Parts: sequence; structure tokens; C-alpha cells
Amino acid sequence: MGTPPDFRLDHALLRRRFARAAAHCDEAAFLACEVARRMDERLDYMRIAPRRILDLGCGTGSDLARLAGRYPDAERLGVDFAPPMLARASQRLSPRRNGLCRLWSKSAPPARLIAAEAAQLPLADASVSLIWSNLMLPAVDDPLSVFREMRRTLENGGLAIFSTLGPDTLRELRAALPTHAGERVHRFIDMHDIGDALLRAGFSDPVMDMEMLTLTYARLDELFDDLRTTAANNASTARARGLAGRADWAQARACYEALRRNGRLPVSIEIIQGHAWKAGHSTPRRDGLTAVHFHPRPPSAPVN
Repeated sequence: MGTPPDFRLDHALLRRRFARAAAHCDEAAFLACEVARRMDERLDYMRIAPRRILDLGCGTGSDLARLAGRYPDAERLGVDFAPPMLARASQRLSPRRNGLCRLWSKSAPPARLIAAEAAQLPLADASVSLIWSNLMLPAVDDPLSVFREMRRTLENGGLAIFSTLGPDTLRELRAALPTHAGERVHRFIDMHDIGDALLRAGFSDPVMDMEMLTLTYARLDELFDDLRTTAANNASTARARGLAGRADWAQARACYEALRRNGRLPVSIEIIQGHAWKAGHSTPRRDGLTAVHFHPRPPSAPVN
């Protein structure tokens, strides 16, 4: 898919930010941990016994430890484009340093960690049984190229399962901040465009669902701190290059403060989850099209 100007990302900036975030991102990784838990629940319904698992965008390796608990006999590969993230993952996954990892990985082979771009994987065709990718796609402006690479590296019958964030994420912040100097909030690709990219990449029977989660904060600056700590702040090439004026920031804060309820500020998070299989060929419908199944979910309760 062509990348609209609003979604083009500064990839060099992303690499620098994720490299800097490696030392402290786990301190604010509650959202990624919660989404990983929900993704893991989906695997309860998948009939798959993978021989090799790829965690694409593995970050500091927390999901690799989780996957070892579910599939102790599988070889695990972790790929991330930020070498400092992989260094932290190596520390996390060391049985000498991490008791929980030692418990989960008691019989699992050690994970291999690889520095690479998601759209250019140094892996052979059909060499992976399961691809897991938790909240990596927001750092991608062309999901089609990533899905094509996923399909290339999956063996026939292999499964790709992933999560990302939808365009209603941070909608309160987007509405509050001034935009006359440029885009200030990271933009997220719509679920239907993600589903379309899966089909164009050649995946079979994609299933997508969406749910809204509301986080709450005592202070707006706490949200900004979490975004910086996890390298989740805006990386658009259309982002504003300078600070807004004092009056603009005061107006933005006042606008957000008007949303405060029960002493807390709401932050909307649109969580998108999807999975799809690599079949030898896709089975078209009678009208020649292939269906993507979308399953919206009701909003979740606020999370403090």
C-alpha cells in the first residue's frame, strides 16, 4: 500500500529513540504487557505446535519468555531493529539473572536475537512456524511490506499473530494539542487498511478485532513521560519541529483538563489484534473476493 504523507515516519529518529528507550522502557510497559496477555489468550484457540517462533519487534524480550512457557520445545528467534533493545533482551533471558525466565524456559532452547528491519528479515523462506508481533506495527508506515516478509518466512500452515494501535488511540491528546505548526501526535493505521494489507500480502482467512481501552492519569505530564519512556511519541515526518508557544500549551492543557473525571484524565487506546494463516493458496469466495472477518469489542473499563 502507498504510504499517505500523514503516516510517513522518520525511521532514523525511531531507531535513535528506541535505542535510548531500551534502558528504561520496561518501567512503563504496562500496555504492552496487557496486550501480550490478551494475545496469549488467543493462542488457546489455535491448533499449532510450532517448531520455530519469531518474535518480530521483540524489544527487551518479555514476550520471548512468555512464548517459552507456552511452547517449551520450540526454537525462538527475537528480531528488533534497535541493538540496545536486544542487549536488554539478552540480559532478561539469561537464566542466571532472571528467576521467572528460568522457570518458564527450563526445558526451552535459548532464544536467538537478531538485529534487523521487519521488512528485510535475514531468514530463509518458509523457515518459521509462528510469527508473534506485539505493538511493533505502529513503528511501520508500510505494513504491506512487513506482511509480505512475514508470509515469505512462514512455512505453509504457519500462523502470524499481531497487535497494533488504531487511529482512535490518544484521541483526547490529538484534539487538545495545536496542529497549526504540524502533526504533534503519532498517527495510527486503520484496522480495515491493516486487513487489506494482509490480503494483498497473500494471507489466508485473516481475522481482526478491535477494542477500546481507557487508561487514566493523575497528571498530563505523566502521559508525556510514558510516551517518551517507551519511544511512543510522534515520529511522523510531518511532525512539528519546534515547541508550541506558551499560550498554545496552556490552551491545550486547559482543554485536556476539561475531560478530567473523578480526579483522573482519560487516555483512549484503540487496540487492534489480528491473526492470519499462510496456506498454499487462498480460497476465494464465489464473487472472486476474499473475506476479512472484523470483530469489534465493547469498550474496556478504565485502567488506572
